[in-house]
Amino acid sequence: MATSDILKEPLLLRLSRLFGKLRGDLTGGLTAAVVALPLALAFAVASGVEPKAGLYTAIVAGIVAAIFGGSSVQITGPTGAMAVVLVGIVAKYGLEKVWIAGVMAGIIQIALGVAKLGQLVKFIPYPVTAGFTNGIAVIIFCGQLNNFFGLKLPRSEHFLPGLWQSLTHVEALNWAAVALAVVVIATNVLWPRINTTIPGSLVGLVLATAIASSFHLNVPTIGTIPQSLPMPQGIPHWNDFSVIRELINPALALAALGSIESLLSAVVADGMTVSEKHNSDRELIGQGLANMIVPFFGGIPATGAIARTAVNVRSGGKTRLSGVIHGVALAIIVLTLAPLAAQIPLAALAGILMVVSLRMIEWEAIGLLMRATYSDFAVMILTWLVTILFDLVLAVEVGLIAAGALFIKRMSDLSLVKIPETEVFPPGTPLELGKEIAVYRVDGPVFFGAAERFATFLRDEPEVKYLILRLRFVPNMDTTGLVALEDIYHDLERHNCRLILTGLQPEVQQLLERTGLLNTIGLSNCFETTTDAICSISPQIACSQPITDDLKTKELMELID
Repeated sequence: MATSDILKEPLLLRLSRLFGKLRGDLTGGLTAAVVALPLALAFAVASGVEPKAGLYTAIVAGIVAAIFGGSSVQITGPTGAMAVVLVGIVAKYGLEKVWIAGVMAGIIQIALGVAKLGQLVKFIPYPVTAGFTNGIAVIIFCGQLNNFFGLKLPRSEHFLPGLWQSLTHVEALNWAAVALAVVVIATNVLWPRINTTIPGSLVGLVLATAIASSFHLNVPTIGTIPQSLPMPQGIPHWNDFSVIRELINPALALAALGSIESLLSAVVADGMTVSEKHNSDRELIGQGLANMIVPFFGGIPATGAIARTAVNVRSGGKTRLSGVIHGVALAIIVLTLAPLAAQIPLAALAGILMVVSLRMIEWEAIGLLMRATYSDFAVMILTWLVTILFDLVLAVEVGLIAAGALFIKRMSDLSLVKIPETEVFPPGTPLELGKEIAVYRVDGPVFFGAAERFATFLRDEPEVKYLILRLRFVPNMDTTGLVALEDIYHDLERHNCRLILTGLQPEVQQLLERTGLLNTIGLSNCFETTTDAICSISPQIACSQPITDDLKTKELMELID
């Protein structure tokens, strides 16, 4: 709606709309803060730093990214993916150098945003993102066995030696810690059946802390958290060029991971709302500013958090104010409840992270890839294994190389062209109906590189009510193309636009049937020819002279060229 139109509205209507957004932002921000509290503590511990660093990160980075980022509803803070990278950097370099690496990572992210490279994340194939997400989940789960068993073992630079240590010292486990972790896990799983407003992680955290304090259990706790807001501080060795040169690789890893996860989270948020879409480049700049600033307040590098962002949107968050409220609410909690946090058992945080890690595993993606193509499934498994055995950045690199090799093997040559009305509409088609129907012809396999080209359709054709995709010359489709097609269907559905497919080839149709997407789109929206589809939309059109997809191929190919 234009500004002039808004100003013409009655004052009460404008105030009502403003109050509605404010109420939604308040509810979304407060709910996100409640969810973020236990996760900020848990991810800080998982990163190998003090729990207060997680809270300070959620407060400072959450507010800065909300103000300067490219997504209106993104919630930023410590995350599991960043914890996996940070734990190794902390063990190898120490916390002070992590602060320096965080500032460097922020500068890199800002440079990426200024260079307008934010769109590149959309070209990461679906099996690669699924592979490293599942790998992160395994690392988080195994990395918490130490706290789950109540052991006090030194942290390892890589999780595999740490896992071996935990398993070889299992005879020294603390049964009280194990019991508390089990209580938290059970609460996380069962509590949503009782109440969906208060997060089960928070209930489990409070319950485990109360049990440990009441029975004076001898279990490791997180220790004292200062009852004060994060204050600016200096960073030692910031001007030492040799230190900066030493930390360039960790900084690149943090910047790459922070950018990928934040942009993926923003894409997920876009899919949950029909409001304005995020600006990828601005989001990188906002996340970069957050990571530049947060080390000066004792925090650690942060990213956009998918789970907390989803909670914000589902609870009513609509503008940047919700992210600011989330940070302010956490600051108030620190000022009022910090003394109580000293008694929180580490086993309770371990239980929370174990549940989070199990929920991070993309079970649906695994099933989808298994049913779709074995090559995409192999790429996911390869990325998964490299993430676990080596590191996340290498896993993304290997996954991209493998996906690129498959891309070349398939010899994908997709062409997406809008067909002129005179080429496809039968005689007698009303002018109004012609404006409401858009027909696109797709030539070649639909692969992951096509997703972005499809995504621009709604922005370019807002008046269209029917989108017809002519797929007669599409011999095959990979999993990411399948997911892109499903996203297109849901986007069109939210905008009251109907998706119609014509000329499905047997291999593509079998893939859609195996994955269930054909039933989702509906058999009534699949036709043999484009003319059949147009006639079904408006039966009064004279269809005595059918125009099949095979007619005028030569003229259309000249048009494509």
